[in-house]
Amino acid sequence: MKPTLLVLAAGMGSRYGSLKQMDGLGPSGEAIIDYSIYDAIQAGFGKVVFVIRHSFADAFRKIYSAERFGGQIDVEFVYQELDCLPEGYRVPEGREKPWGTNHAVMMARDVIHEPFAVINSDDFYGRSGFQAVADFLRGVEGKKGQYALVGYYLKNTLSDFGSVSRGICRADANACLTEVTERTAIQRKADGKVYYAENGTDYEVSEDSVVSMNFWGFTPDYFAYSDELFKVFLDSEAVRTNPKAEFFIPYVADILIKRGDASFKVLECDAKWFGVTYKEDRPFVVSKIGELIDKGLYPRNLWAR
Repeated sequence: MKPTLLVLAAGMGSRYGSLKQMDGLGPSGEAIIDYSIYDAIQAGFGKVVFVIRHSFADAFRKIYSAERFGGQIDVEFVYQELDCLPEGYRVPEGREKPWGTNHAVMMARDVIHEPFAVINSDDFYGRSGFQAVADFLRGVEGKKGQYALVGYYLKNTLSDFGSVSRGICRADANACLTEVTERTAIQRKADGKVYYAENGTDYEVSEDSVVSMNFWGFTPDYFAYSDELFKVFLDSEAVRTNPKAEFFIPYVADILIKRGDASFKVLECDAKWFGVTYKEDRPFVVSKIGELIDKGLYPRNLWAR
């Protein structure tokens, strides 16, 4: 069995100013997505499914066709739109915000029938994370309710350009996730220690804390849970009162853990994460990719034949 990689690429890049998921950052025009797919192929993934939007589908599909990857991995596309809702539900008046990461995952229910990993399109995760989740997924084929989260050490996910928000993970003695707590305004201060801000106060947090970077591993039964809990979410007070409320993966994970329906193995990864949020991030990412190429970890042209 070869697991599938589900890439969440439906974002519009409003803060970046363009479609960052297609921005060529490598020396041969590779985007961050390309490096993720390259690493996934090395780890033994057999298919990649892109979640995109119809508004830029033609441009995206033209670039990320199966031919780009030289037949090394199968390619499929699914679409996330605001009106992709269960029967009987309508988009609330005034709603413009997308429904969130777990809604994006749900769009792939008809094309994924094997264990699969989920990643963001604009995050560079490193090969060790892909290998860890691929090994896990091969071990849970045919099982239900056994999922995974690839966790990164906080010190490897900090930005040199300002504060970041991260989900701080807690796990039990069996390395199973017990909670993910979102912390904002995390940064290293002048004293060398790392802090997060809450209600105007700074609190120290260990730089060796494990954090979520939205890199998950699931079996196909996760789609049924998602369908059930999306209706609960749509009926919630949060959606009625907040036009920006989103159906995030951690929201579903937290409910499944508390109900005892699923466990999430935390797969710790020592890779250095980086990503693009703003245009100002671009030169840094280009530089980091160049360093990895110079070390021999990637070829200068990923898809050269």
